[in-house]
Amino acid sequence: MPDGLRLTTDKMLAAKAGGIGTMTFNNPERRNAVSMEMWEAAEAILADFRDDPEVRVVVITGAGGKAFVSGADISKFESERASEEAVRAYNAQTERVYAMLHGFPKPTIAEIHGACVGGGTALAVCCDLRFCAEDSRFGIPAAKLGLGYGYSGMKRLVDVIGPAFAKEMLFTARLFSAEEARAMGLVNRVLPDAELGPCVAECAATIVANAPLTVRAAKAVINEVLKDESARDRAAVDALVAACFASEDYIEGRRAFLEKRKPVFKGR
Repeated sequence: MPDGLRLTTDKMLAAKAGGIGTMTFNNPERRNAVSMEMWEAAEAILADFRDDPEVRVVVITGAGGKAFVSGADISKFESERASEEAVRAYNAQTERVYAMLHGFPKPTIAEIHGACVGGGTALAVCCDLRFCAEDSRFGIPAAKLGLGYGYSGMKRLVDVIGPAFAKEMLFTARLFSAEEARAMGLVNRVLPDAELGPCVAECAATIVANAPLTVRAAKAVINEVLKDESARDRAAVDALVAACFASEDYIEGRRAFLEKRKPVFKGR
């Protein structure tokens, strides 16, 4: 996919520019509620970003300014989730996207405007960094709908905000303000709406300019730290760190420092 904007479906947008891949949920009339078709497109977009060496950072956002993602598109339930088999297929598809994003080898940033509810919160938790606008609201309304919340999604939530806040969010099913979200560690920063996009763009550009192997190794090592001791792959961690020291970028970084210039990293 070349630089610039491409309409993947009428409800999903993908763009690449300056080393940043941007995926936009484009269903603003339904507050970016997500259909099966949109989840399938999201999987394809993320796979493309993952496999493109020119993409170093991925930004996830929602169109329209009123919502990041507001969960499943209920208007599609009759056609997409009317039978047990259809529900299993839908859940499997959403979990593939969540797992792909959570395990993504490159840094990911959620740019959150407005409502971030249900599947939106689950999606945001899968990202490495979460920046939101001051009017953003967060919640998981499963207890108001009689829905069960599965292990994988719950673990990702608990890893980010801890068990006490996860229990409050699930037990009460209420909406939490942006400041409450920051206090519980759900978001990194809260910004005026007009400043959110520029802040995310600046952060993404800063990451793009850094050594890709170092950034990728840092993400992988942090993910290993979060695992139980018995499940950690220390050999893989050591290999990633060793690869940084053996890279051309390590040489470039030292030279740039000595020459008092900005390094130009190539990811090798």
